[in-house]
Amino acid sequence: MVAIVDPDEDLVRRVGQGDPAAAQTLVSRKLPRILALAQRMLGDAAEAEDVAQETMLKAWRQAPKWTPGQAKFDTWLHRVALNLCYDRLRRRREIPTETPPDRPDDGPAPDRGLLAAETGARVDGALKRLPDRQREAVVLCHYQELTNIEAAALMSISVEALESLLSRGRRALRLALADLAPGMKPGMTKGVGR
Repeated sequence: MVAIVDPDEDLVRRVGQGDPAAAQTLVSRKLPRILALAQRMLGDAAEAEDVAQETMLKAWRQAPKWTPGQAKFDTWLHRVALNLCYDRLRRRREIPTETPPDRPDDGPAPDRGLLAAETGARVDGALKRLPDRQREAVVLCHYQELTNIEAAALMSISVEALESLLSRGRRALRLALADLAPGMKPGMTKGVGR
């Protein structure tokens, strides 16, 4: 087995030894990406914050036991966050409600402009309508900026399977958002899912 070079190895070791500065650095480095991942997977800011906090708590608890060289810590952290997201998505499907709960307006700030807000909401809505695995692939590769190899490993699938999920997800997004790119036909590859 080939040892994996992990840029977070020293930081995780220091967190595991109880170094408060290292713990603060780990949170400042990882929390924004984990929060963004959870927000895109769940579409709910409050739930995303809960998932991000729980993920960071698991990272802090795992640090003293972390064995370097087997996997990248960042990959493990993303897997934890995704698992927590899927747990919440499963619970949503299991508990039907007659009326949706009151929710705060978590749309973009007014200063971004009405058009940008509408476009962002349309993209978010189209992303939410994708099947879970397609949404996960798109989020990991396009929003989390992981390589296809990293995303496939994180999802425990082959690169070919990931590329198939990405292709289907991009095609569905292009169809759902075709009117946002004037003159573009649904089968064209310009725009969403470049």
